[in-house]
Amino acid sequence: MPTFSNAGLFEKIFITAGLVVGVLVAAALVRLVARGTLRGVAGDRPRFWIAQVVRLVTLAVVLLIIVRVWLSGTSGFGAAMGWVAAGLAVALQRVVTAFAGYLIILRGNVFTVGDRITIGGVRGDVIALGFMQTTVMEMGQSPSEMKDDPSMWVRGRQYSGRIVRVTNDKVFDTPVFNYTHDFPYMWDELLLPIRYGDDYRKVEEILLRVARKHTGEVTDAAQKSLESLRGEYFLGETPEVEPRVYIRTTDNWMELSVRFIARPTSARALKDAMTRDILPALAAENIGIASGTYAIVEVPTLRVEQVGQRDR
Repeated sequence: MPTFSNAGLFEKIFITAGLVVGVLVAAALVRLVARGTLRGVAGDRPRFWIAQVVRLVTLAVVLLIIVRVWLSGTSGFGAAMGWVAAGLAVALQRVVTAFAGYLIILRGNVFTVGDRITIGGVRGDVIALGFMQTTVMEMGQSPSEMKDDPSMWVRGRQYSGRIVRVTNDKVFDTPVFNYTHDFPYMWDELLLPIRYGDDYRKVEEILLRVARKHTGEVTDAAQKSLESLRGEYFLGETPEVEPRVYIRTTDNWMELSVRFIARPTSARALKDAMTRDILPALAAENIGIASGTYAIVEVPTLRVEQVGQRDR
């Protein structure tokens, strides 16, 4: 590319604008061709990543044009670049950090579009990933998590309807929880309080039967995925994917919890289906669910006296 160190101000502006417009038109044509080529391909991931590459290349070329036209060939080129870098470091610190976070997300394979994550206190599915921000389709919280920030009204891990944008610099400040990337399964529990005196062994049998019925296919798939995970990461012990029941005694009842594995996107529906099978099975065995109830033994006697109005 030729240098323009002796060009006048207006000539530099004209040359810069022409080259930038040319680059933008070329980028638009590339995106148009890619969209037509991938029209029959299922899913949006290929189109998304092609758009990301085109944006990065376009940004790099535009910056190169500006530097080449306005700074190349000048005696103070090195000093100018130093002042530019210092200005960016101070004035655009958060912007630079957010863009660095974007590169870390891509290079470190932290997450990608379609993953269910928690970032910056927001949990949901990644629906877009930009240079500065990650866009998340937010989901609700289970009842045990309702006190966590931010406050939610959806009592389950399902979409709340809010789209949240989080700056990419959060990868440097807070942990990023990924529910689907390396191991697309999660363990969940269903708690059941049982009255003392009821046959807890029968309840355990019911819970295991129902859990195995609804999680058999998921358990087999999770076992294969777990073997792949062990090949990539160090696991001190092999997690158990088969359903299991744990028993805990309290002052009021026996608490049986069945632990099972599920897909993060369908955990609430799975627990609903299991509960609908567990309740009739307990009723058939005349086993009730314990609750904190209080019996009033005796009502104290109340004496009501009517006092007449004095004569005036």
